[in-house]
Amino acid sequence: MTDATRCSLAFSFLLTFGMPYPLNAQETGIAPDARTRNQVEPAENAEVWPSFRGVSGDGHSDARNVPLTWGADTNIKWRAELPESGDSSPVISGDRVFITCAQERGQKRSLYCFSRTNGRELWQQTVTYDDVAPTHKTNPYCASTPLTVGKRIIVWHGSAGLFCYDHDGQELWSRDLGEFRHMWGYGASPIFHKDRIILNCGPGKRTFLTAVDLASGTTLWQTDEPIEGDGDRNDNNKYSGTWCTPVIANVDGHDQIVCSLTTRVNGYDPDTGDILWTCDGLRGPKGDLAYSSPIMAGDTCVVLGGFNGPAFGFRPGGGGNIAKDARLWRVERNPQNIGSGVFVGKHVYVPDAGPGTLRCIEPETGDVVWQERMPGGNAWGSIVYADSRAYVTCQNGDTIVFSPHPDGYKQLAVNSLAEPSNSTPAVANGQVFVRTFKALYCIGTPGVTESVLSTDNN
Repeated sequence: MTDATRCSLAFSFLLTFGMPYPLNAQETGIAPDARTRNQVEPAENAEVWPSFRGVSGDGHSDARNVPLTWGADTNIKWRAELPESGDSSPVISGDRVFITCAQERGQKRSLYCFSRTNGRELWQQTVTYDDVAPTHKTNPYCASTPLTVGKRIIVWHGSAGLFCYDHDGQELWSRDLGEFRHMWGYGASPIFHKDRIILNCGPGKRTFLTAVDLASGTTLWQTDEPIEGDGDRNDNNKYSGTWCTPVIANVDGHDQIVCSLTTRVNGYDPDTGDILWTCDGLRGPKGDLAYSSPIMAGDTCVVLGGFNGPAFGFRPGGGGNIAKDARLWRVERNPQNIGSGVFVGKHVYVPDAGPGTLRCIEPETGDVVWQERMPGGNAWGSIVYADSRAYVTCQNGDTIVFSPHPDGYKQLAVNSLAEPSNSTPAVANGQVFVRTFKALYCIGTPGVTESVLSTDNN
């Protein structure tokens, strides 16, 4: 369906069920007691950016000496041209930077690997997909950010499949997870927990959360989510869909997967896929839409619906539908939300995509402490927190740097690349990586000592 090799009936069994045996630690590049993403040591956290929104999926990085200012001719270490526009974000591991990009209306979907040192393209792996699947013009194909674990890089190409490569570009396994059709395309990104890849598959009539074994590609569990209507619209003929990248959170003393679906937030057991609890409240006046990731703010979870939908805060945990007892507040109508916010100190900071504002929110009450228009306009990218500063890239390509503090908005810099962007910056080892519609940038301050890890030691 996607490669000539996948036409073989003998090989189709492996594509459906994964490799029949687990690989050892040397082959996977991870230790047998592989840690969760939020158990990475601070020094390692500073060196890598393995998945969407970083090591713990919360936008935080321990990197220091991160550049404050840059421009088209200032603090640009290298610029790598990309063939077409895209909304996915870069990930970094050792001396390699990975990004996805599609061509020919999504019939070619590629993973690119660049040298972190000089931006030279090291390799690309392209899969083909015969159909021209529906999507929105603002959401080009290959919207999902890849995931790197040890010596492996995982990429979800939607209906074209889930693929795992080593850092030299050799395919280790691939999976056909079926067809996903939605008028606005796909965009959720894979995350990692212990020995497994977690993926919110959808949107559309087929929407489910799944865990896939990192070593073999075998499905460990799949939990379907009931979807009203035809997948594009609910029973009230209003828009419906989830593009949420899940997060791992410690709830009631145990790791749980927290994910915003179309009408509710679910907490899953990562070992079994069982839904432990659910919290209703995402259905909004314009439909059932979830774009951003849940924000864990201490023992409070803050979620925002899309397309001017509701926002609410609740205490996760317990069992069954916890909305009545656990929900702390709910605001029916909010600014358009696509990018994910960040929790710093005791407050949540959220980027808006219409109007182009930043908001500081009290997580336990929902009160807006302050709201300020960004000079770069609407932001689709998520906020990143590094070196005691917050970074968010606006759609015009300006990255706003501000000091996250409840006393008020304090702008530190506006950094323009003069190229549009819908992506989230990646931060590692004192460098910032920004993807625009035209190129991938590595940004760093001259003179800052680099200690780029080799992939053999990562």
